[in-house]
This record gives sequence, C-alpha cells and structure tokens, in this order.
Amino acid sequence: MQNRGIKYIWGPARALLRRLPERTSLLVLSVVTGLLCGLAAVLLKTAIHAIQSTLNGLFPDSRWPYLVLPGVGMLLSGLLVRYVVRDNIGHGVTKVLQAVSKNESKIRRHNVWSSLVTSALTIGFGGSVGAEAPIVYTGAAIGSNLGKYCGMSYRGMTLLLGCGAAGAVAGIFNAPLAGVLFTLEILLFNISMTGMLPLLLSSISATLVSYIFLGQETQFASTLAAFSIRNVPFYLILGVFCGFCALYFIRTTLSMEDRLGKVRNPWLRWALSALSLGVLIFLFPPLHGEGYNFLHPLLNGGTVDFGGSTPLSIALQWEWAVPMFFLLVLLLKVFSMTFTNAGGGVGGTFGPTLFVGAIAGFVLASTLNLISEGLVPVSNFVLVGMAGLMAGVMQAPLTAIFLIAEISGGYELLLPLILTSAISFGVTRIFEKYSIYTKRIAASGELLTHDSDQAVLTLLKTETLLEKDFSPVRIDATLGELVDVVSGSDRNIFPVLDSRRRFQGFVSLADIRRDMFQTGLYQKKHVYNYMRTAPEYVYPEESMDSVMRKFEKTGAWNLPVIREDRTYLGFLSKSKIFSAYREELRDFSQD
Repeated sequence: MQNRGIKYIWGPARALLRRLPERTSLLVLSVVTGLLCGLAAVLLKTAIHAIQSTLNGLFPDSRWPYLVLPGVGMLLSGLLVRYVVRDNIGHGVTKVLQAVSKNESKIRRHNVWSSLVTSALTIGFGGSVGAEAPIVYTGAAIGSNLGKYCGMSYRGMTLLLGCGAAGAVAGIFNAPLAGVLFTLEILLFNISMTGMLPLLLSSISATLVSYIFLGQETQFASTLAAFSIRNVPFYLILGVFCGFCALYFIRTTLSMEDRLGKVRNPWLRWALSALSLGVLIFLFPPLHGEGYNFLHPLLNGGTVDFGGSTPLSIALQWEWAVPMFFLLVLLLKVFSMTFTNAGGGVGGTFGPTLFVGAIAGFVLASTLNLISEGLVPVSNFVLVGMAGLMAGVMQAPLTAIFLIAEISGGYELLLPLILTSAISFGVTRIFEKYSIYTKRIAASGELLTHDSDQAVLTLLKTETLLEKDFSPVRIDATLGELVDVVSGSDRNIFPVLDSRRRFQGFVSLADIRRDMFQTGLYQKKHVYNYMRTAPEYVYPEESMDSVMRKFEKTGAWNLPVIREDRTYLGFLSKSKIFSAYREELRDFSQD
C-alpha cells in the first residue's frame, strides 16, 4: 500500500516535471535532491554513532576487543558488497567522476543506499576511513537517479548529480558554501551562473535538514587565538609541511592500494588487512574510526590523555614524545585507511585527509612551542593544517578554506587559511599534477577537466561517432565485383574483410580509378592487388584524446574501428569528429 501511495504521488509529479522546461524542473529537483541528501547525511551520522555507542557499552573498560572489531566491520561490509550489492562501491568521489566522464552521469540505483549501509558498518566498528566520500557517492546517486527518472538530458543529469554531491557535503558538515565549492572544484566544470542556482538550492536544503535533526553546532568548535601578523612565517612553513604531507598521502595511498590489490584471494586480503589494522589501532588509538573525537582536545589547546589506553602511554610522559607520537599517527593513518578499504571496508579519503591535516598542524605547533614556549597557538594550527592538507591532497584550495571556516566558525582565521592552503596547493602541484581522486582517471584519459578543449574531447565517444555506411568487400573478390560495390556506394573508401569479417585493409577509389573502366581486367585482378594497410587502428573504448593523437600522427582522414580480435565495426572520420567537437563546444560554452 505504501509503495502504491508513493506511485500515486510521484507519478503525476514526474509527468508535470517532464512538461516543464528543463531549467525549471532542475530548480525543483535540486531542492528535492538537497532534502534527500540532508536526510541521508543525518542517517549516516546517526547510524555510525549508534553502532559506536553500542560497542562502547558492550566493552566499556577494555581495548582488547578493538584488535578484532574493526576487522569484523570490514568483514560485514565486504560480505554485503560481495553477495548483496555485487558491485565495486569503494572510492566514492572517484566513481562519481567516472560516472560524469564515462557513463553519461548515470549511477546505479543501489548506490542510493549501499554506500550508506556499508560505510556505517565499516566506520561504526572502527574502520579508519571517512564517511564523507560514501555520502558524496550516495548524494550523487540520488541526483543522478532523480534526473534519469524525470527524463533529464545528460547536462541536466550531470547538474543534478552535482547537486547531490553538494547537498551531501553540506549535510554532513553543515557547510552549504563548502558543498557548492566542492562540486565546482572537484566534480563539475565551467558552471554558468544559471547552473549555480540549483547547486545553492540543494546545499541550503540539505543544511536545513541537518540543522533540524542534528542542531546548528559547528563540528569542530574550538578555542581560537586572535590572528597575529608575527605568525605569518609559521603559517607559510605549515603550508610547505602540508604540501609534502599531501604528496606522501597521495603516493603512499595509491602505492599501498596497488600492492594490496595483488593479493587476489579476498579472504586472505581481509585477514591481512584486519590483523594489520587491529594492531595499528591498538598501539595508536587515534587511528580508530574517523578519529575526530581525538581532535577536540587539540582544537581547544590541550593534548589527548590516553590514560593507559595504549602500551605507548608511559613513553608519552616525556614532552618531546608527544609530537613524535602524533607524527607516527600522521604517517600511519594512510596505512590504516588503506588496510580498511583493502579488507572489504567502505570509506573515503576525505575524512582521513582532514584528520591528517589536523595532526600535521598539531605536530608543527607543538614542536615550535617546545622550542619556544607559547610561540604559536595550537588550536589555530590544527584547523589551518586541516585546510592545508585538503588543499594539497584534493587540490581544491577554495573548498578547503571555506569548509574549515564553516565547520569551525573560524572566519577570523581566513588569512592564515588562505596562506597555508595556497602554499600547500602550490607545493603539491609542483610534484603532482592530479589529486588523489583524479590521478588514476587521468592516466586512462577519461578525466573531465576545467580545460574546455580537453573536457569536450572527453565527452565525445567513439561509439556515437562511428560511421557504418562503408561498403565492405571480400579480400579475394575480383576487380569486377569491386566495381559493382563501388557503383552502389557513396563512399570512396572500401574496407576489405575476410570470411570472418576481420579487417584486412582498405581500398580507395583513387587506387582503382585507372583500371575500373578496363573491363578486360575485371577477372584478372583482385581486391588484394589494390589493398592498403591501415596506418592505425581505433578501438571501441578508446578515449577521443588518444584517437586524435593517432589522426595527428598518421595524417589520415579516416581510421578503421576494430575489436581486439580485428572484427570490423566501421570508420571514424576526422571531419565528423571536428563537426561533433564544434557542436559540443558550443553547447558546453552555453551551459
């Protein structure tokens, strides 16, 4: 009855939205998307807190279970993914980018709930990852599926996908401006002022929902010291430090993922990851879960009192051991995060980036204060470090600046946030062109960028430009048979195929022009006497950027498209690509 009632309501609503101009429908759907994303964010945060509270109640005074519990969460999540979802749902932000560039902004329906459930299990049981990437994937899936259901165009679906991501970030952090900037810097590109309005509506709607259910308190409320101009050199040093920490974070994460990915047996990979993660968390409690609860004392000018919760507590009585301990936490967070995801857990790098940035700020500030007591304010450096690392790892400095300002209420730190984020971003870009989200996509040539030319090339697909109206001829056909084919064709190129439709070469009209009117040669000469070998081949899934390089290298105007087994599919022509490029660029510039 409930589903029937929803259909009675939603069916007419969908019909009405389809009759409206798409821009008007987008405004309505952006609000709906924002409301749903806000609810999803509330559900995820509530579920994680409920699981953690339950486990803390079961094991109130012992840390030994935490050797095992993170592995249990990873196992439950992995089983759900393997036997129920049956799809790879890790690396949420990267998956959203791939959906935009490769899959026409379509995201599967199960992603509306699957990332929520699995990440709640992973993080609730202590997995060392963040909830932000899964909620972004969930939000993008909500927007994408709403757009698909209402018959939106590719651009409409893409904008709704972006609205979902913006609403998700806004809802999880209570930070509407950061949600919009995250979408603009990381996911979408060249958004016009008309396109900005849906993003803003979605972010505000999600934030209001989050306010209603979770309150208006900032997530990282802190005791901040007033900005002092004498601390500017230290903020610049923090920016350089965060830049190199970002490089370490990106490269170590990707390297570890590659190495653990070589362990083909999923149960062995889970066992190795669960054991490694359990030991790390047992020795370094801040690696447990998102780790945000360990940041609150640091944000208020103090340090964490471990109270014997780690075998290393005795060593922490020495004042210099504290920054050394947290430096190890900084270095090992990347490992604990990668073990969590490799072992079947579902979570993102967004949260760990903020955590590592906070630790980087604390390590530098506490070290400076040990050298000269009271030299710099610890709380300020913890917050600014979060922005610095985020600017480097995600290569999104504006998102970093305004996210930290919004979630901390620290707009008085705007100048240090800008300085540190800009320096960190610059240092990272010297050595690393792409962010942690885009590095692997860029390597495959499927990355949409803020460069309009590159973005348009990425949007063009081989299968949509494929021309199939070329008349094929058999390799052993006579000249007479070839002339018959030529007389019925409007093309001047003829693909040569064998009996299994495998491409062997081609014959051009210019090659047979002299002989085609000499009827005495019709039975004496064959197609193989005129056939040329193609200078290059194009494959169905090949990126347009790679295709254009082949055209440039060979100087050809037509190239055959074949499968790996040489089965002939058709031709690509440079003129058709140019026409499609001009049309796409015009539409792209108008949006």
